[in-house]
Amino acid sequence: MYHASHYTKIENNYTVCRVCRLKCKIAPGEMGHCKARLNKGGKLMSLTYGRVSTMMVSPIEKMPMYHFYPESLWLTVGSVGCNFRCAGCQNWEIACAFADINGNGVFPHGGPKRKTENISPELLVEIAKREGAFGLSFSDNEPTIWVEFTERCMAEAKRVGLYTNWVTNGYLTIEAFDMIAPYLNSFIVDIKGFSESTYKDIAGIFDYKGILEVVMRAKKQWGLHVELVTNVIPGVNDYLDELTDLARWIVDELGPETPWHITRFLPNYKLLEVPETPIPLLAEIYSMAIDVGLKNPYLGNVEGGMGEHTYCPNCGEVVIERVGGEVVSKNLMGEKCGKCETAIFGRFVPIREEEDDEGG
Repeated sequence: MYHASHYTKIENNYTVCRVCRLKCKIAPGEMGHCKARLNKGGKLMSLTYGRVSTMMVSPIEKMPMYHFYPESLWLTVGSVGCNFRCAGCQNWEIACAFADINGNGVFPHGGPKRKTENISPELLVEIAKREGAFGLSFSDNEPTIWVEFTERCMAEAKRVGLYTNWVTNGYLTIEAFDMIAPYLNSFIVDIKGFSESTYKDIAGIFDYKGILEVVMRAKKQWGLHVELVTNVIPGVNDYLDELTDLARWIVDELGPETPWHITRFLPNYKLLEVPETPIPLLAEIYSMAIDVGLKNPYLGNVEGGMGEHTYCPNCGEVVIERVGGEVVSKNLMGEKCGKCETAIFGRFVPIREEEDDEGG
């Protein structure tokens, strides 16, 4: 166990966690909603600090992130637990698990158990360097749950020249976000909808505007590279008018260049009876995104490369061609279109080339 950050001790040894926006009031001996933080005698403890359940080297396109050093390889790690309870979670074996006293993942009413391994920030960064990774990515489960560990890992990663990434639902407090932001380079947020009712149906929370606040802060106050993803679930968040409002918000608040990944729902966990998202609906949402002014909408989980390519906003040339999320060809001159030399939004030049240009 690790002494948690961002909590307040109140009467009768209760604690109020201030890491995510649920701000759980936790009695002594009890855990918060995420089931990964324990009140031990009036001190809030993290059960998952350093407890790694998944670790792999994978291309950044799998996050999905398309405009931040395409084809770069990242050491991607996850733990157990989440502050959401999404019925269609694709990583439910770890994200929907509760942490036991040793930081392993368990289900309260039976089901799979997930062993975790204790890894220090220094060792994790050493593994990333040994594997030739471009950076560290915290994904698979919600990184907010082990925010203290990710902060230390990212600080160490940046110290040795590695880049950093979070894949998150964005439901953390401003103070917790500001703790990690100095060590973050890229930030991908799963925006599940654009209304209280949609967020209640999917995640069991109401305050979705707090997520939008964090996204805007990441972009405007901290200058992070931000991409968004929305998994379209039939009958749950597939309403075109609401998705249009979301697309317009992206254009107005984050800028028309902001990548928006519109992904196909695949039945999982408790939504096995829900059908896959119809391709024509995804195509309609993709066209809508372009119509409202987004320059970089993408489709995911669709075969054949549909909606995956990056186009020059000036001449329309395909500057990055992808199939199944994998880059198959590029037509770039540095960070410009290889045909008309228009600047393409994002970061594309490898770090070593940036250093050479700066005389490093």
